[in-house]
Amino acid sequence: MADIRVFPIRILPRMSNLESLHVLEKVGVDPLARENLLGKMKHVNVHLRGIECHIANIIKQEMLSLGGDAAVARDTVSCRLEATDVVLMGTFKQVHRFARRIKAQPFGLKYLSDQLEAILLNQEADHLLLRTSQRDMVFAKSTLLMGILNVTPDSFSDRERYLQTDAAIYRALTMVEEGADIIDIGGESSRPGARPISVEEELKRVIPVIEGLRGKVDVPVSVDTTKAMVAQKAMEAGAEIINDISAMTRDSRMAEVVAETKAAVVLMHMKGVPETMQQDVPVYPDLLGEVTDYLSGRIYEALSCGIRQENILVDPGIGFGKTIDHNLDIIRYLSEFRIWGRPILVGVSRKSFIGTITDTKPDEREEGTIAAMVAVIMNGARVVRVHDVCRMKKAIAVADAIVYGNDRVT
Repeated sequence: MADIRVFPIRILPRMSNLESLHVLEKVGVDPLARENLLGKMKHVNVHLRGIECHIANIIKQEMLSLGGDAAVARDTVSCRLEATDVVLMGTFKQVHRFARRIKAQPFGLKYLSDQLEAILLNQEADHLLLRTSQRDMVFAKSTLLMGILNVTPDSFSDRERYLQTDAAIYRALTMVEEGADIIDIGGESSRPGARPISVEEELKRVIPVIEGLRGKVDVPVSVDTTKAMVAQKAMEAGAEIINDISAMTRDSRMAEVVAETKAAVVLMHMKGVPETMQQDVPVYPDLLGEVTDYLSGRIYEALSCGIRQENILVDPGIGFGKTIDHNLDIIRYLSEFRIWGRPILVGVSRKSFIGTITDTKPDEREEGTIAAMVAVIMNGARVVRVHDVCRMKKAIAVADAIVYGNDRVT
């Protein structure tokens, strides 16, 4: 019987730069060569949509010349089509070299070059800065917990438990003691079917709570509102973050308030409005593409209104005009939203998709919430919005240890 040799072999997972350097160090690679090899250890697929065929042909030839490739539609070479999607395929280093090479090309490819270079940089960013009106928050190797405080009579989860100001303040203080990094106060329900309330009613609910917390908590207070007047009064009362589920589209003055107060702002994707968003089955020909395009547009609008990039967070809007499958796809591919280099905020706590999967009521969904929350953290979320702070804080600690290592900076 012939001798059979079995080689020790393994497939390496996707790794951070630090992990890749550690592997190269263990192999014994020369220190001067390690940085050069980093870009060759990572493969990148970039989807470009609606590219004119003559430009797509340039892109494909340039990628081929670098040892990569670009997938295009049939008949692109002959330009029988007006436009095609393009998928760039190559190592990180090849795509980066491609971006630099096309900078001098015509047809506006300089702008594609700039976008690609920014996206590649953002994908590799380990440290992110969030600036509020009162402090700088650095995201290094930990996930921040945003505690939910609903001061509404029709919350899908808390009902009217914290409608009274004293009860709401006590709950906020308790959440801080339990480890909340941010307190998010909302006076208008955004559950499916919820009807809008007046500015006066919303102010009456949230402002006394924010004022009551001033000087009593050392964590940022966020106000969950789509109304510019409520946002402005909340900032004057001591809030630092504006969490706008409409991404500043519901009130034309919201961007002005954010810019003037220097608040941090959460820009969320939502299809429709809370009152009607789940009445019909939402249709997305390209879910991730639509969410990405929408948030890109809102970020651009924010920047054009004088809001600084470091003041922006993004939220893909789990449950807001989306089916169960849509929600699961967003969680599965959440890392795609790292392209802007901004912290990703995700709220999965007690959401209806968890209830449907587990056949449970809102107050019975903690185990499902933990599972979904750990998944979003492992896929790139830097802030998670939750109801049960105490238990979720423990789950976050374990998830962070898995993602960032047990020696993570907290």
